[in-house]
Formats: sequence, C-alpha cells, structure tokens
Amino acid sequence: MLILATNIAFAAISLAMLLCLIRLIRGPDAADRILALDTLYINCIALLIVLGVRMASSIYFEAAMLIALMGFVATVALARYLARRSVME
Repeated sequence: MLILATNIAFAAISLAMLLCLIRLIRGPDAADRILALDTLYINCIALLIVLGVRMASSIYFEAAMLIALMGFVATVALARYLARRSVME
C-alpha cells in the first residue's frame, strides 16, 4: 500500500513541478517567475520527502532541509532585488 501511495505522490508532485516549470519559462513578469521558482523548490522538497519515506532513509530529509534553507534565502534575495534593485544596502 505504501508503494502505491508513493507512486501516486510522485506522479502528482512531478505534474506540479512541470506546471511550475512552464510558469517559470512563460511567466509574464518577474514576480510570477519568482513565485514559480519558490513553488518549484517546495515541490522539490516534497519529492525528496516522499523519496525518503519510500527508501526509509534519513539522508533525503537532510537534503530537503538544505534545499528549504537555500530556497528561502534565494526567494528573499530575489524579492528584495525586485523591490529595490539592490540586495544589500
């Protein structure tokens, strides 16, 4: 049952990542692209968590934590750059 659930989760998350990638490429402005990039890394985290559950390994959870940290910092930096055209003051 767990294998079936993880297969369905993989399919759903992969579809969500594909849709985010399309929005990232075709986004009408920079704010939409930043939001798509933010959603794409969240989907990547979800994919790693599902993979960690399926493989019963904690290394995937640590990788998901690192991606979450780096994604948060990147999103804040991009939003600040978009708002002020400068990341550091």
